[in-house]
Amino acid sequence: MTGTPATSQSDAGAQITAFFDEATNSVSYLVADPATRAAVVVDPVLDFDPASGIVSTGSADAILQRASDQGLAIEWVLETHAHADHLSAAAYLKSKAGAQTAVGRGILDVQRTFAPIVDAADVQPDGGDFDRLLEDGDTIPLGELTIEVIATPGHTPACVTYRIGDAAFVGDTMFMPDYGTARCDFPGGDARQLYRSMHRILSLPRDTRLFMCHDYKAPGREQFAWETTVGEQLDGNLHIGAGVAEEDYVAMREARDATLKPPKLLYPAIQVNIRAGRLPSPDPNGRSYLKIPLSLA
Repeated sequence: MTGTPATSQSDAGAQITAFFDEATNSVSYLVADPATRAAVVVDPVLDFDPASGIVSTGSADAILQRASDQGLAIEWVLETHAHADHLSAAAYLKSKAGAQTAVGRGILDVQRTFAPIVDAADVQPDGGDFDRLLEDGDTIPLGELTIEVIATPGHTPACVTYRIGDAAFVGDTMFMPDYGTARCDFPGGDARQLYRSMHRILSLPRDTRLFMCHDYKAPGREQFAWETTVGEQLDGNLHIGAGVAEEDYVAMREARDATLKPPKLLYPAIQVNIRAGRLPSPDPNGRSYLKIPLSLA
């Protein structure tokens, strides 16, 4: 984790603390109902050094410590999708806090695609590594508040947005207005679908606060940022603001995606994340291994 966690409160009453991990440019959130002290964690990061193979829990421990300091009970760990750029700490938080884990039902498509590629034979059938697979329109109680699940596929089939009153956690559907939108070239991704998913989010009231899963500090901006609004995205998003038409967006997105390299942590991340943050089952020697499929150039 980098820097001091930033806390704010939404009009609907949710207390939101953001934890930024500069190593992966990821943002995790501790979201709580102040009245009951019930809490959820959105998109937690498991620290991983690919050069040494060392996995550690400093980022997740910082969330646990903040929850403890504030007397919060973490009930759920919510994934916005199966991330390709960081390892999830969902399984670790589940073990420490007794929380349940959830992700969009589209994770089944991601598992079917990637499990054979990384030889993940221990991935549980029917998404059983997660405690709950979420459908569009599902709700999750958060004390006296309610979390609404909005299916927002396009970046991946499993992408969902979590809305709590005037706050929405959008995963990788979009970035800050000066950086644009997410790639759609992963298996099951679709630029047209992403455009329509983003406009579901952008149909919310203009003052709805949108919380990003990543920030890469767009050129000309000095500080990392991860909170914006529907109105700011509609008016000024680099890729979809000011009424960009669907066909124009799809053409731009597909052309841009054709120039992008795979994320550096794609294979380590995806084989942990399709297991809900669980490391691969140990080999007979007692050690877990991450597998990198090779191909000849």
